[in-house]
Amino acid sequence: KIWVFLFYRKIIYSHTQNVCMFKTKKEFVFVILAGIFITNAVVAELIGGKLIQIGPFVMSIGILPWPVVFLTTDLINEYFGEKGVRKLSFITAGLIAYAFIILLLAINVPAAKGISPVNDSQFYAVFGQSMWIIVGSLIAFVISQLIDVSVFWYFKNKTGEQKIWLRTTGSTVISQLFDSFIVLGIAFWLPGKINFETFISSALTGYVFKLSIAVLLTPLIYLGHHLIKKYLSEEQ
Repeated sequence: KIWVFLFYRKIIYSHTQNVCMFKTKKEFVFVILAGIFITNAVVAELIGGKLIQIGPFVMSIGILPWPVVFLTTDLINEYFGEKGVRKLSFITAGLIAYAFIILLLAINVPAAKGISPVNDSQFYAVFGQSMWIIVGSLIAFVISQLIDVSVFWYFKNKTGEQKIWLRTTGSTVISQLFDSFIVLGIAFWLPGKINFETFISSALTGYVFKLSIAVLLTPLIYLGHHLIKKYLSEEQ
């Protein structure tokens, strides 16, 4: 009986190990990059209702996590191709839509009076503002990601493995121009929360900010590219 028990325990343990572990290092890298990508995209939607001022310019604080999305997008493009980015973008869009549904339900469920530390008006003041942000960002996200991956691969097909900076920065320059105006237009201008002048100013400010960060992140792109390449080469 003891040897039978040990035999089955070994089988169960081996099966568990196989389920828990990734088959390849490349799968592990993809999951890590996808997790970072999705987390930053969803967080950006939730905090986007707050506007901040930098000098004379106004922009959404939701802009802060997006540079990380650019970074992971470019790395996923490099190692998992156009299909990998497209699939992940649609999955993320679905998760953002899911977050929208959960927020909608949470807003419409009354808070416990006298018990809840956050009342309905306070909850709505924070998350209700995110609703239009999510709608605008969802549309802008899908459009900009599809543009980004197309431009990225246009440059990569032209330059091969050289000039990483060109395809990463070039794709961001074009895709984020659309993203910046679409999301602010739907989330703030169309609902009448800001006037047209503020809309244009905020969109341009956000665009310049994201573009500047994308340029500053270029060394990290090269570093990430090097580390992933080295990590994956160990599997060969």
